[in-house]
Amino acid sequence: MGKIVVSSVVPAKNLAISKAAGKTNILWLNWKLKLGVEIDYPKPQSIGADRLANAAAVAALHGCPAVVVDFGTAVTFDIVSGRRAYVGGVIAPGLEAMTNFLYQRTALLPTLSLKEPRRAIGKSTIQAMLSGAVFGYRGLVREILARIKAEQFSHKKIYVVATGGYAQLIARRLPEIDVVHPNLTLEGLRIVANLNG
Repeated sequence: MGKIVVSSVVPAKNLAISKAAGKTNILWLNWKLKLGVEIDYPKPQSIGADRLANAAAVAALHGCPAVVVDFGTAVTFDIVSGRRAYVGGVIAPGLEAMTNFLYQRTALLPTLSLKEPRRAIGKSTIQAMLSGAVFGYRGLVREILARIKAEQFSHKKIYVVATGGYAQLIARRLPEIDVVHPNLTLEGLRIVANLNG
């Protein structure tokens, strides 16, 4: 019989997932499973399942030390040491959450369709917002990566992998990012399923 691997970060939906699975076996991704990486973190139960999937995938597919930058609802940075241990990370507001906040809190600002700005100085409200969102977000990612490198890997080469919905838009013009892997989290689920066969 088949198996479903679930990376849930919304516990309120777990019952619905269980019902939908029927009699199919569910493997709930968590820190207690074989991940292909160790956990060097004070409260491992607090690490999001998606972040564990990313750590498992980057270690198996790209090697260590590594950082995964996942551009989802939040942008997360997950660090795997040279000893193949998940050692922590960074969580910042996601790009869409940031732009939606501007729209919801400011009566005169429109909703925004995110794309590459033509220039830094906008000649319209939309252009100015695009510039602030995309260039500002790249600055956020660049600064966080620089601090991670300085704290954890000061004289070592690290492999930086981007994934998630806005990875193509933001990461493709950042030299700090080595590769964009759109399905890294799903690869992590597959890897963890195979390790826990």
